[in-house]
Amino acid sequence: MKQMHFILLIIILLLSCNEGKGDKRQMINPKAPAIITLPPDTLTPEAILPDTIIDADYTFEEATKDSGAPESIINSLELVDVFYISTDGKIHKGQIVTNKLIADNIKELFRFMLDEEFIIEKAIPIVRYEWNDSLSMADNNSYSFCYRNISYSKHAEGMAIDINPLFNPLIWKYSDKPNEPLGAVSDTTVNGTLYPNHPVVNEFRRLGFRWGHNFTKYHDDHHFEKR
Repeated sequence: MKQMHFILLIIILLLSCNEGKGDKRQMINPKAPAIITLPPDTLTPEAILPDTIIDADYTFEEATKDSGAPESIINSLELVDVFYISTDGKIHKGQIVTNKLIADNIKELFRFMLDEEFIIEKAIPIVRYEWNDSLSMADNNSYSFCYRNISYSKHAEGMAIDINPLFNPLIWKYSDKPNEPLGAVSDTTVNGTLYPNHPVVNEFRRLGFRWGHNFTKYHDDHHFEKR
C-alpha cells in the first residue's frame, strides 16, 4: 500500500512539472503584441483612420429643425451617420436624414460605395443649406430628406436620395433647358459619376430603388427613390 502511495505521488509531481513547463512555453515572448480578431461589421472607418474628417455632426433635432414638415413625417425619419471617400482622397463622416423604412439600405449602400472606393464629395443634412435643395445640389451634396410638395417628391418623406448632383446632373431629353444643377456636366471618367450598369447603380437596383436616369422627360442621374 505504501509503495502504491509513493508511485501516485511520483505521478502527481511529474504532471505538475509538465504543467509548469507548458506555462513557460506560452510566456516565451511576453512582450509580443496581442492579436485581436474582430468581426468585420464592428470595424468602422473611425477605427481604421482616427483622423476621419467630420463633414456633419448634427443631432436629430438640429438636422430637422425648421423643415416645415408635419410631425407625422418627422416621426418617420432617422439620422444616419455615413462614411465615404471624398474628393480629397480621405475618409469623411457625414450624415443622411432619411426615412426609417430605408435607413438600413442607406447604411448598406454607403458601406458598399466605401468598399468600391466610389467618391462622395459630401453628405450633409440639407438644414445646412436652409432647406434649399438648389444650393445643396450646386455644392455637390448628397442628401435624402427635404420637405416640399409631397405629391411629386419622394424627398419630402425621405424616400429618395441624391448622389453627387454636380457629377450626375439632371439632363433634359427633349428640351434645350440647361442641366441641373446649372453648369453641371456628366463625365463618366470622373470617379463619383454614375452611368448604366455602374456597380453603384446596380446595388441600388438590387435593393429595390428606382433610378432617375429612366424618367420620362429627363435623365435624373443623381436621383434614386423607393416606393
